[in-house]
Amino acid sequence: MIDKIAGLVNSDARLVHRGRFVDTTFMVVIDDTHTLLRVKEGRVTEVVRGPFITPNYSFCLRASRSVWEKFWEPLPPRGYTDIFALVKQRLMHVEGDLHPFMANLLYFKDVIAAPRRAFAAPERLRPRRREGKS
Repeated sequence: MIDKIAGLVNSDARLVHRGRFVDTTFMVVIDDTHTLLRVKEGRVTEVVRGPFITPNYSFCLRASRSVWEKFWEPLPPRGYTDIFALVKQRLMHVEGDLHPFMANLLYFKDVIAAPRRAFAAPERLRPRRREGKS
């Protein structure tokens, strides 16, 4: 899923516009897999999978694979819909220089949640009509 973030973010003109002043590198850790994501002017310009000897990044989001999988579901279960809900439950850790993250919080929340759109089938997300009613 992490490999799809660049394409999903870069194809969303509103999200790129929201992050037009963002220029940083951050890390996402899924179990023992470390991935650096480089953001320049709102676009994810690079996704590099580790291992790394001395990675240079501003902040890191760390959680288990099962947590990330639930978070990235099109309709996540209760408690898995938001980064801070996961942090509160101690299922995710946010580390490093939090200033770039907090200063652009809505942007980064949407970047991290972008993989949800990859699996969201429009017919699954629409409310169902009852038979015989319009």
